Amino acid sequence: MPLEIIRSDITKMYVDAIVNAANGMLRQGGGVCGAIFAAAGADRLQEECDRIGRCGVGEAVVTGGCNLPAKYIIHTVGPVWRGGGRGEEALLRSCYIRSLELAKERGLESVAFPLISSGIFGYPRDQAFSVAVSAIGSFVLENDMRVCLVIFGAESYRPNEALYRAVSAYLDDYDVRFREPPAAAGAPAADADERFAERLLRLAGEQNLSEPRVYRRANVDRRLFFRIRSDPNYCPGKNTALAFAVALRLNSGQTADLLACAGYALSPAGRFDRIVEYFIRQEKYNIFEINETLFAFNENLLGG
Repeated sequence: MPLEIIRSDITKMYVDAIVNAANGMLRQGGGVCGAIFAAAGADRLQEECDRIGRCGVGEAVVTGGCNLPAKYIIHTVGPVWRGGGRGEEALLRSCYIRSLELAKERGLESVAFPLISSGIFGYPRDQAFSVAVSAIGSFVLENDMRVCLVIFGAESYRPNEALYRAVSAYLDDYDVRFREPPAAAGAPAADADERFAERLLRLAGEQNLSEPRVYRRANVDRRLFFRIRSDPNYCPGKNTALAFAVALRLNSGQTADLLACAGYALSPAGRFDRIVEYFIRQEKYNIFEINETLFAFNENLLGG
């Protein structure tokens, strides 16, 4: 999927480029920066950085990947948190966008980011995470690139507290209404003559949405979308089918109909289903915000 949020070690990512949360002098530091230098070969990487010299806050530069699995390292300097009133958010957003623009200029297809500025630079982790998801999301809506946001350890991430509480309350209400296990439910009846791909393309056409707009909104790789489009018998996974419902901004009934074409149904017994349903009922169709919330609840993400 274009934007993945994963728990891993960024130095072990097999991508075209990883991003280093650097300091302005491009010297080996602590945290993520120190780990990247150590894994890449500190002396060799420092030589490359010294040839560049320095990097401004919100800017990005590129070196080779040295001993890393990644071909390149993109170094970007995040802002130090000073309360939020000194342009920190704009500078942090610029770190992600400039890094992605550099990757695009070099023809790279995959990039992995750490959570920039959330360590010793003091940026509140919930806000840093939301800025990262928003900035990367805005880029992949317009560009075909696989981008991973790599979270190292549970302590390095905090969810958006307000959104987390709202969704938690919705889930708690569900638990009250469904104390008894619900009977197993099949998919609602759908038009037997219309397969998933046919309905997907028809709905997109009715909304005058281009194909790139549909699969990017759905956080779906273009190759998977073209497979769905070209093979009328192809049945996507439930997460992918739901991602297209979000991309098309369908209401609850329309979502149920689209899922039924792929043989699925939303179930009150599944927390993943209930979280996605919350956003659909609220008419909040930002798939990256939905995935941010799913990640906070340790659920699989939408897309494919």
